[in-house]
Amino acid sequence: MLLAFADETDDAIPLNVISADALDKALDRLPSSARNWVKGQGFSAGLGEFVLIPDAEGQVSEGLIGFGTEAKRARGRFHLGAVAKALPKGTYRIASGLEGSDLEEAALAWLLAGYSFDQYRKPAQPIAGLVAPEGVDAERLAIIANGEALTRDLINTPASDMGPDELEQAVRRVASDHDAAINVITGDDLLSSNFPMIHTVGRASTRAPRLLDLRWGQAGPQLTLVGKGVCFDTGGLNLKPGSSMALMKKDMGGAATVLGLAQMIMALRLPLRLRVLIPAVENSIDGNAFRPQDILTSRKGLTVEINNTDAEGRLVLADALTLSDEDAPDLVISMATLTGAARVAVGPDLSPFYTDSNDDAAALSKSGDAVADPVWRMPFHTPYEAMIEPGIADLDNAPKGGFAGSITAALFLRRFVESRYVHFDIYGWQPSAAPSRPKGGVGMGARAILEALPELLNL
Repeated sequence: MLLAFADETDDAIPLNVISADALDKALDRLPSSARNWVKGQGFSAGLGEFVLIPDAEGQVSEGLIGFGTEAKRARGRFHLGAVAKALPKGTYRIASGLEGSDLEEAALAWLLAGYSFDQYRKPAQPIAGLVAPEGVDAERLAIIANGEALTRDLINTPASDMGPDELEQAVRRVASDHDAAINVITGDDLLSSNFPMIHTVGRASTRAPRLLDLRWGQAGPQLTLVGKGVCFDTGGLNLKPGSSMALMKKDMGGAATVLGLAQMIMALRLPLRLRVLIPAVENSIDGNAFRPQDILTSRKGLTVEINNTDAEGRLVLADALTLSDEDAPDLVISMATLTGAARVAVGPDLSPFYTDSNDDAAALSKSGDAVADPVWRMPFHTPYEAMIEPGIADLDNAPKGGFAGSITAALFLRRFVESRYVHFDIYGWQPSAAPSRPKGGVGMGARAILEALPELLNL
């Protein structure tokens, strides 16, 4: 679905956004009949409240939207998304009460509120339209919203219709839309091309594993995005229980997020060279499935002892990260639904990330705050390196003990990258509906990265 602002029209209904402490002042400007109407509706400017005011002929003349208190607003984001879903059909414009980043967030919230995953059901009714507010970059916001919609669609699609081949087709569509080049290595060709761990993880599935490699741009610094594309994760021979397997269609959320981000970057024509690497596999069970205690040799030459076949994402990422390093990019960013430990640490709403650069961490944190895409720095804690060294091989894919699981996974990945590197351990799922974020797949961290790129790459 295409998310877009409404066409400009003189008939758009003005909406005035009012914080709780400004209610009395707002009411004073209204004629007595309108003031009495607002009071009679019980409008108190609470967060998410709205009231539409009729004119003498009974037509809506304007609307008031409650913006609550600063303390209430701090407990969430995209608050106008809830109002956008609730308003009667029509075309509206934001007339007053918001400016700067608040206005931009409100406009994006409205666009994202229009998202609905309707592939397997009757399409939802369109929400009320919003004319792009003056003072925001409407084209940029629409590009961002549609990149997010792509990410959500990919994650929401069940694994029966989103395996490695379908994920490849999604990448090909994006590449075609933006005149990007794409190269794909599939099946046993992964072995002859020296991607042994991608092949090993995906070989038990009837759907061949593959490495997707997209390139775009001719000049500028090179950014390489690496996304985990495990289209379904049974856990392999270390089979997940049913409760843990229920959401594993989202285990390609890292791939979905980097592809949505790549679409944003290309549509905005950012002055950089972009590479996107996605190892696309399904972690299944068959007679040729890899086993606990197997020792794998990676593309980099490091050996990995398998102590849990359910820690497969770091294996496929390791080969892709090694490849990412080989043309010396200016920055490598990986995104993956990698560990449950990250969710225990920060919950489903924050995107934890790892970097050795204080400057990069500051840029991402500042950008996340600016665009309502919260991120949180986690430590590449080098003293924990011993936890990923099993003795019999160079690395252990699943250290025992249960401590620091997200950190040890990030340290594992860092062993395969010598370039400047940032790793995101995201969730990719909205567990319950919130403004502009229905329950289901959701992009995390992409908007923060996009906002930070001018500083990260000196664009």
